[in-house]
Amino acid sequence: MSRNFSDTGSRKEHVKITSEHKPGFLERLSETSGGMLIGLVAFLLAFYLLFTNEGRALRTAKSLDEGLSLVVRLDSIHSISQQNEGRLVHLAGALSTSKPLFDPSYGLSIQAVKLKRNVEMYQWVEYEDSKEYEENGEIKKETKYSYNTEWKSEVVNSRNFDREIGHKNPSAMAVESFTAVSPNVQVGSFVLSKGLVDKIDDFKQLSLSHLEDPHADVTRGGDYFYHSDNPRRPEVGDLRVSFFYAGLSGDDPYLGTAAKVTVIARQRGDQLVPYHTKSGDVLEILYPGDLSVEEVFQKEHESNTMKTWALRAAGWLSMFVGISLMTRIFYTLVDWFPVVRDLVNVGLKVFALCVASSLSLLTISVGWLFYRPLWALLLALLSVVPIAVARSRVPPKKQQ
Repeated sequence: MSRNFSDTGSRKEHVKITSEHKPGFLERLSETSGGMLIGLVAFLLAFYLLFTNEGRALRTAKSLDEGLSLVVRLDSIHSISQQNEGRLVHLAGALSTSKPLFDPSYGLSIQAVKLKRNVEMYQWVEYEDSKEYEENGEIKKETKYSYNTEWKSEVVNSRNFDREIGHKNPSAMAVESFTAVSPNVQVGSFVLSKGLVDKIDDFKQLSLSHLEDPHADVTRGGDYFYHSDNPRRPEVGDLRVSFFYAGLSGDDPYLGTAAKVTVIARQRGDQLVPYHTKSGDVLEILYPGDLSVEEVFQKEHESNTMKTWALRAAGWLSMFVGISLMTRIFYTLVDWFPVVRDLVNVGLKVFALCVASSLSLLTISVGWLFYRPLWALLLALLSVVPIAVARSRVPPKKQQ
């Protein structure tokens, strides 16, 4: 009989107030100096990230174009042609494995590429909510600590709590999480490499509705096995176990037919292994479903574009933060004049924004110099625009 149990958390809280003297000018200056060093590291890191990212993006795009021009579409996945030995091949078909994966502790087996056991423990979790204010020349920090019981897949160390008494968690779980992987995964007659198997990660939760309670001290509720005397009112230290699978590799009366995948890799005998392009990249591609060659390479180009823009944004942000930290000392020098301080703060942010944008564009253009010279020149010219716009906002000096 299947039973559904709802979580019943309990929340406790307390407030702690700490105070420290307001730092003087020299202390603030010292803190700013430390920030300048961190800013310098972030500033230099931005150059490296932006420059190498452009080379990586262009190299990947070139490798994908090379792969598209060379790939061979296999007519059959059940026969191996020696003519394709060492070549980049494209095939699509259902996954198959030599034997099912088992978890004997819970009497569970499934014909799949991966089986993941996820164990959660009912534990105390600490939350902090802090605010600072100034009172009688001191800086006071008021922190509200709240404690709630929740299901967590990692052990929460209650020794780090502000108040462990009454909120103590066990130091380990009696049952461990693990992921079982089939040692032999095939599509037709072809064996997938470890790199291709690693790409099969579309995990779905396994329904336990057709299973019985595996032990007398384990109760099934919904899609969980509970190690608890009363799953409706769990206690700290109770466990619940769920299962996930990826890459169904056989027809199952409850889960349906075997999953289909599309693979592009190098044929080596009956194995599918990484293909090394002339540009220095590796092509070892797997997607769920039945996709054409053009669809696969389009997805790879889209993925490359998204990664490129994400790293560009990260590089710009690193440069902006670095410049902001390095120029923070000017704010510290005038922070006792409220009006001047606010004006300087706005000015420094505008300065950091313009310089970070210009230097980012300039660095990207240098990265393109060896691959796309005309685009590099255009970006280099564009890098002057933020500074030119900032200068145009500065009012001209009055003629004497």
